[in-house]
Amino acid sequence: MSELTIRPMLADELKIAIDWAAREGWNPGLNDAELFYLADPNGFFVGELNGEIVAVGSAVTYDHAYAFCGLYIVAPEHRGKGYGLTLTKHRLAYCGDRNVGIDGVLENVEIYKRIGYVPCYQNKRFQKLANATTRSAQVVEVTKEHIPDILTYDKPCFGATREQFLAAWLLQPQGKSVCFLQNGEIKGYAVRRKCQEGYKVGPLFADSPDIALSLFQALQVDIQGEQIILDVPENNPQAISLAESERMDVVFATMRMYQKTIPATARDKIYGITTFELG
Repeated sequence: MSELTIRPMLADELKIAIDWAAREGWNPGLNDAELFYLADPNGFFVGELNGEIVAVGSAVTYDHAYAFCGLYIVAPEHRGKGYGLTLTKHRLAYCGDRNVGIDGVLENVEIYKRIGYVPCYQNKRFQKLANATTRSAQVVEVTKEHIPDILTYDKPCFGATREQFLAAWLLQPQGKSVCFLQNGEIKGYAVRRKCQEGYKVGPLFADSPDIALSLFQALQVDIQGEQIILDVPENNPQAISLAESERMDVVFATMRMYQKTIPATARDKIYGITTFELG
């Protein structure tokens, strides 16, 4: 068996990973390649055999304490040869002593446990056809002026700072971002991005279920009849209740796993995670 060579992924090579993700049925966003790269330009890797890319994966380091691995795919014809494990060990080495998270597919949980990941809770993918017809007057579209306050709001929810990525994520092409204002203060925000099929909402962070619902409905009114998707953490029961009250169906799930412990986040404010790939 040939030896796998691992190197950092070039910016334009991230499109390869996104194309592979589409082939796997992951339904990526139309701008994911460019936007993901902003999260950590050094945190994307390829595994090569004789100059051919056969494996891809990310290891985004957000700060000195937290990292998230994702976008992990081995080309189908090269699976079962140990290349994925080699790439994963390289990514974990890049993360150093940080607490590393993943959203692992359920059938591979036992494999991830063998390399140190601890199962914590499921993230469930809900979807439906958008059907909301009204929008709260307190929900406004995000502008550049809102970004500093949203960054402040985001950190305790996400668990780390992600300024460059989030600033671009909020204002991405063919996307829509909204925030809930109360007496001039942000009490929640949500982002919708266009995907190959329908739209994904993420993150959806809010101070209360009512605010979360207002944000989610505001992201539906202009895309009625289109598929809308929300990835919901089951460790916030109010988030699950929101998705169920919207008559959404569970179509997929991952296991959120960490190398150390669950980060201390404002989990009661998390109604939808950002992405399975970036946490």
